[in-house]
Amino acid sequence: MEESERDKEEEEEIWSWGAGTDGQLGTTRLEDEQLPQLLLDLPSSFFSVGPISLLACGGAHVLALTTDGKVVTWGRGTSGQLGHGDMVSILKPKHVKSLESLVITHVSAGWSHSGFVSVDGSFGQLGHGDCNSHCSPLKVSYFDSKHVDQIACGMRHSLVLMKVIHSWDQSGAGLSGDTVYGFGSGKRGQLGVSMDNIISISLPQATVGLEGVEIVSIDANGDHSATLSGDGHLYTWGRGFGSTSDVHCPRRLPSSLCFIQVALGWNHMLVLTGGEEVFMLGGNHHGVLGDPQKGSLVKHLCEEESRGEALVKVQGLDGSKVVQIAAGAEHSALVTENRVIKTWGWGEHGQLGLGSTYDQIIPLAVPLGNGLPRRHSMIKVYCGSGFTFAIIALVHITYIHRLGN
Repeated sequence: MEESERDKEEEEEIWSWGAGTDGQLGTTRLEDEQLPQLLLDLPSSFFSVGPISLLACGGAHVLALTTDGKVVTWGRGTSGQLGHGDMVSILKPKHVKSLESLVITHVSAGWSHSGFVSVDGSFGQLGHGDCNSHCSPLKVSYFDSKHVDQIACGMRHSLVLMKVIHSWDQSGAGLSGDTVYGFGSGKRGQLGVSMDNIISISLPQATVGLEGVEIVSIDANGDHSATLSGDGHLYTWGRGFGSTSDVHCPRRLPSSLCFIQVALGWNHMLVLTGGEEVFMLGGNHHGVLGDPQKGSLVKHLCEEESRGEALVKVQGLDGSKVVQIAAGAEHSALVTENRVIKTWGWGEHGQLGLGSTYDQIIPLAVPLGNGLPRRHSMIKVYCGSGFTFAIIALVHITYIHRLGN
């Protein structure tokens, strides 16, 4: 009898395109790229720490978190955001030595600051009780002995998600003790800590309005903040989208849709539903979808239409389901179920990866080399302010046949 065995090998490809004048693309060239560039000339030490589990793209710098909890950074470093102990930009990925003794579980990149979460606390550049800049990661002492799960960095503010072990009340119902903290700039309400106008705070404060909500993720970009709950609800606060006013405390979007992902830009927001459809809020400048003169927009009106909020279904996907979304300053990206990256919005620096600097109003497929194998591959897309990265995990499976007794 003939039997077969499988020998599996994994390979990782890193592609980048868009704004590159600060070295953020990792190509070693200080120039924009209008088409995806495969990063071939990476230091050998980059691959010695394992595959990338998470990429965080900021204003013009990049943080890469590996599967074994190590951090590599590159790009603009003039504010110390790379964490290498200086304020120098670098063109190639470099390990953050001050974090080598720690196991990092989450990273986030803002416009010119970075945040790291370790297994025993939170590290970053904000929330230290002062307004000083730091060029090496410093522990945020406020979160000592607290279980920090995620950090999200916006333009000039940061959010931290603190998780606690669920407790139960006398009726047997679960009680969530999840808490979101905000610190940094708050002039547009993006901290969510008070209904009053707050210019900025230098120590973490708990947001108001999420008490008892089980929180699964947080996001920040520009002057916006958002969180997703375990039951698929979306809460937003900060700068208003479109014609809406600023919101100073977390407010649930009154929609019947179930959301599983959120991605914030500077003027727009993408959400992915449990039905694998993408909707957008805001984005009336570079990110607008469809041709209003042809009436091609499909809207999902929120229950409170007086607030001026309308989720617009993203068109031009030809029925393909979507598995991941990402948003830059004013451009957007998604990955379809058949492993195609599509982009649209602001294209001035080539961040759409379409070979031009034109803006696009509907998602268009990004050419990646000779195309991806349809089986045994995974792809993720990440957006910085004006640039884009794609991480492709290729799995090669070799079948070995042998004769049985």
